[in-house]
Parts: sequence; structure tokens; C-alpha cells
Amino acid sequence: MNMYEKIRGQKFLSFAVILFTLAIGVLIGTVVQTGAKAAKEAAVAPDATPLVIPNAVQTQNEFTKIAKRLEPSVVNISTEYIPVKKKVANKAPNSRRRQQQSPDDQDDEDQGGMQDFMQRFFGGGGGGGFQFGQPEAPSAATGSGVVVDKNGYILTNNHVVEKATKIKVRFANDLTEYPATVIGADSDTDLAVIHVDRKNLVAAKIGNSDAIQVGDWSVAIGSPLGFQATVTAGIVSALARDVPGDSSSVFKHFIQTDAAINPGNSGGPLLNINGEVIGINSMIASRSGGNQGIGFSLPINTAVRVYNNIIQYGHVTRGSIGIRFKPDDGNTAALLKVYGADHGVFVEELTKGAPAEKAGIKPEDVVVNIGGKPIYKGSQLIDTISESPVGEPVKIDIIRDKKPLSLNVIVGDRAKIFPELYGGKPADEPQADSNGDGPTTTVRFGITVQDIRAADRTRLNYKGDGVLVASVEQGSFADDIGVAKGDIITELNRQSVNAPADIKKIQSGLKPGDAVAFHLMRQAGGPRGGDWQSVFLAGKVPDGN
Repeated sequence: MNMYEKIRGQKFLSFAVILFTLAIGVLIGTVVQTGAKAAKEAAVAPDATPLVIPNAVQTQNEFTKIAKRLEPSVVNISTEYIPVKKKVANKAPNSRRRQQQSPDDQDDEDQGGMQDFMQRFFGGGGGGGFQFGQPEAPSAATGSGVVVDKNGYILTNNHVVEKATKIKVRFANDLTEYPATVIGADSDTDLAVIHVDRKNLVAAKIGNSDAIQVGDWSVAIGSPLGFQATVTAGIVSALARDVPGDSSSVFKHFIQTDAAINPGNSGGPLLNINGEVIGINSMIASRSGGNQGIGFSLPINTAVRVYNNIIQYGHVTRGSIGIRFKPDDGNTAALLKVYGADHGVFVEELTKGAPAEKAGIKPEDVVVNIGGKPIYKGSQLIDTISESPVGEPVKIDIIRDKKPLSLNVIVGDRAKIFPELYGGKPADEPQADSNGDGPTTTVRFGITVQDIRAADRTRLNYKGDGVLVASVEQGSFADDIGVAKGDIITELNRQSVNAPADIKKIQSGLKPGDAVAFHLMRQAGGPRGGDWQSVFLAGKVPDGN
């Protein structure tokens, strides 16, 4: 073997060794990789049993039954309107309180911030709620409604459709938008009836809201925030709830519920556990504009009366006798006691020429009974008279000078007796005050008074008797019951007041706990002072005052 062959043999051997080594490496790598993969594919929890999805079997409860039954009857309402640009005059800072006052009703007091968080909720646009001012561009809104007649008649809220130039209705599981027209509306209850040209609809079953109790189940269905056919459940939290700060709440004694209600629910139904409509969702109390568990629904019994009037006459007619009465408060009993009654509604003023004046009712009378029904608060008087047939007589029992008296009063049309409430301008805020430049006398109850001088009579356009309230101490008894600077005190406990000394004399006979009643004159406002109105305030003499 020569040298060349020897070297060649060594190279071959080395190459063979390398190939063998590579083959062994590939074999070992394959084994390791296969083992790793096998380990990876092995069960992490070898003693666990895989889950199996069973066949679909629907469960049933009362809420699912209600949802299925009402789904065809609850509609989504969308509206469009092009606002008319108006030049709005500035109003006095306190004009809102005067706007809240309603004849044949309590003299509503300003509720401060309450009205700011009482939100209506027709949704759309910027998310719902009141929009102050007139927007420049066309606006859109959404709400809900409930079919109450198979021929296409739908109940909803007036504020959902009142400004609309176009109204469209969508039914559940139907993408078609059906045009709708307004049959009639009632601003006093915030209800409207609209109609779509469809037949054989599924009408919701009407319940009786007088039968519900606090604690009953309640179900709301509607289109909150645009999500159609949303169902929420809760309980009836309160009944006959009057909402402070709602200037149109005279005829609305709400069902309160904690069923979740949000912008877009407005106009939809509130249901009982039997799936019957017991209310029309109308308002929420919310600091954020969304649900906080306090929703208000107009009782269906009220809605039915409104609906029946609208489909028959196109509008709602309500009775009135033309009085303004003292609001119900903690001092009402004291006032009534001074005037000889243990219950009733105290008459403050009469509308000139109205049925009450014609029948002989006078200021300072106490209405204790109407048509055989005892009257304990103002809302009862309103409801009883408003539901009485216009043009028909009603027997009204009163207390006058501590003696009973019965009168027959012919019920009038509220819209004719108080036309300013239906398109007229509201009266301005009372704003009389004193210049404070006359001699004053400090009397009890936290007030100072002064004689009415000739200059005061000319400036205030006042011709009667009395003494002028020059100041009221904040937090005093007089302040608490509502006496204000600029009022004129004409009577104290039914005794005439012509000078500050008269007040002191009457006060000297009072002791803590005694009932005390003021008869005041308060100016109605206007560019030259305006007319004077009677105001009656009462309370119990506190200790040390």
C-alpha cells in the first residue's frame, strides 16, 4: 500500500465516522422531539372528564313568558324634527317658580336642584333628557310605545313625539320602519296616541293599576339607549308618587319602580307579573341621566282615561271650578284649625267669573267634601273635579267661619278657565319688596314690619290695609312657613292688622304650640308691579319665638 492509498483510506474512515455521528445525532434528536411532542399531547389533568353540552331545553319562568307575550306589542319609536329658530327673551331669574304654579292646585314651591336631576328620557341625539334652547340642525330622538289596539293604535309619551316632523315605528324582529301619525296628545299627563297603518297587531293586555301594591313585581320593556325589546325587572317601590319640581305633575301620581329604566324606555309599558300593562314609563330620577333604581310610570288607569278621550274627541277635557288653594304641607293642619276645620283644602283665591265664584265659594273657605267624598288634600280635589263631567253640577261642602255650608257648583272646562296654561304666557314671579327706608318695628316670629305710607301705596299700586314686611330673619319661624320681604300682612289669626301694634297685641296672646295663621297679600309681578294675590300661611308657635 503506497502513501496515497493510505491517506485515501484514512479520509474515507473519517468521513464514515462523521456520517455515523450525524446519523446518531439525528436519531437521538428525533426520539427526543417525539417524546416531547407525546408529552405535550398527553392530558394535563388525566383524571378530569371532558364536559359535554346537552341538548337545548328551554327553561320557563314568569318573566320569560311575559317577554315572549309582550314582544310583538312593544315598539321602538324614532322621530325627526326641524326646530324653528326663535328669538327667546330673557326671563327673570326666578320666573320658573311662577311657571310651576297651577290653578285648582297647590301653589308649588321651588324645589331647588330637584328639577335638575329629574330627567325625561326619550333618548337619541345626545343621549336623551331635556335639551334647553333651540338647536340649529335637525334633531332625532328615540323612545318606546305599546300597542293597545290591533288596528294600529299605540300609547306613548307626548314628549317623544310632540316636536316630530317625522315619526317611524319599528316592531320586534321586523326591520321595516312604519310611518306613524299623531291622533292626539295630552301635555298634562305627557301622553300621546299615535297610529300606524297595520292591521291585526297584537295588543297588550290592559291591567288595573288600582290593584297593585308596593312590593309587587314590575317589568319594564322598551328601547333603552336604542337597544330594542330590552326587558328589565324589579318591584313597585311606591305608589301615588308626586314628583317635586315637575311643573306639570298636577294630574300625575306616579308608580315608582326600581326596574332598570334608561333613556329610550320612555313611553314603553310597565307590567305586572301577569303581563298586564299597569303603567306607561315616563320619568326617571337621576343625577347622571341613567338608571339609579328610581323610575316613574303613569298609572294605566289614568292613561286609559286619556286614551279614551283622545280617540273619541282628539283631545282631553278636564273639569275645573277655578280656585287656587293652599299647598299641603306640615302646617296645613294648623291653618285649618284656625278656620274651624279638621281636614280639607283651604281656598286662597278664586278666578274671576269661574264656577266657584259664581256658586258663592269665597277665599278662606275650606273645601271638606265633594260629591259625598271627603277631601283631605289638594290632589284629591284636583282628581275629583277634573274627572267630573263638564257642565254638570257637583255638590261641594265647605267650612266658612267655622260653620258648614253646602253649595252646588257647575263644573267648567279647565282649558277655558285657565287658557294661559294651554298656550298663554305664565304670570311672572312675585317680586314686591320694600325699599326699607321707612321706620320699622321688630315683632315676634323673626320679622320686622312697617306702616304702609302714601309713597309705598303709589310705588306698589296697593290700596288695601295691612303692614309691610320689611325683613325676614333667615331660619326664623316666619321664614320657615314662607313669609317673605315685601309681603303685606292683613290678618293674623283672622284678626285685622292695620299697624305693627296690632301684630304685637295678637302675638301677646299666643303661647308655644298654638296655631297661628297669616293672611298676606303678595304682588304678582310684571313691569309695573302687577296684581296682588292672597296668600295664607300657617304653623305652630315654636318655643322661644
